[in-house]
Amino acid sequence: MGLIVAQDSTNARRTVRVGLASRQAMIAYIFLAPALIYFTVFFFYPIVLEFWASMQSTTAFVGLGNYVQAFQDARVWETFKVTLLFAAGVTLLNVIIGLALALLLDLPLRGRVVFRAIFMVPYMTSMIIVGLMWRNILDPQIGILNRLLITFGLPAQDWLTNYQLALPAVIGITIWQGVGYTMVLFLAGLQGIPREYYEAAHVDGAGGLARFRFVTLPLLAPTTLFVVIIGVINSLQAFAQAFVITQGGPADATRFYVFHVYNVAFNENNLGYASALSFLMFLVILVLTLIQMRVGNKATEY
Repeated sequence: MGLIVAQDSTNARRTVRVGLASRQAMIAYIFLAPALIYFTVFFFYPIVLEFWASMQSTTAFVGLGNYVQAFQDARVWETFKVTLLFAAGVTLLNVIIGLALALLLDLPLRGRVVFRAIFMVPYMTSMIIVGLMWRNILDPQIGILNRLLITFGLPAQDWLTNYQLALPAVIGITIWQGVGYTMVLFLAGLQGIPREYYEAAHVDGAGGLARFRFVTLPLLAPTTLFVVIIGVINSLQAFAQAFVITQGGPADATRFYVFHVYNVAFNENNLGYASALSFLMFLVILVLTLIQMRVGNKATEY
């Protein structure tokens, strides 16, 4: 009899626990519902719609024909190469310059808060405005930069119409606009490093360079990983720079992948092919992000 009562008590407690867990799960899903609806409507559904559109031509269903055409299209590969060069240059220089500025403005300097704000102003300005401003600054005839070069006895340059200078110029403009954000991220990372680590390294006889190499860089690894991933994603999707500053020229030197997709869709009126190109870039960004996260997670294990 006692055994039966004990079993009934155990079953009752188990039923209560199951019911409580079910209510907690229901409450959790209720709170998650807005985010799930948002991602379903504005993320997953557009991806499915984009993939379906990528299998259409202007007149009929072509299956994977647009993807086959994309892999055989020499111009697609050329724009992809240009975009990769742009992404590599912007990401690498953003990390180096942003970290250098963060290290400098992390020092107890007078007016450092003002300088931090100044470096953030370009980031808070639209790339359209930044592009128009720099297009005027780099104008070969009336641009301020060429006037300064001439003043110092240096030759004027065709910054945006020279095949060899156009891409570096656009990279420089992009870094000028975005390096303030990178600086702030690294500043947050630096200020999150406990000072005890530096004191311990100093006691062990480590100099400034050694402390930077063996304390700062390893502990900034998660921040660096985030900066690199965001930088690569943003750079691969660059559009405004080419659209506003160079229109993809000269001779397609700054014809970025997304700008090419835009022209295929709206100038050539080939929405199916443009959708296929867009979906391919989505896959490239996804794969590169996963690779960076996998490599970065290994590098940040300390």
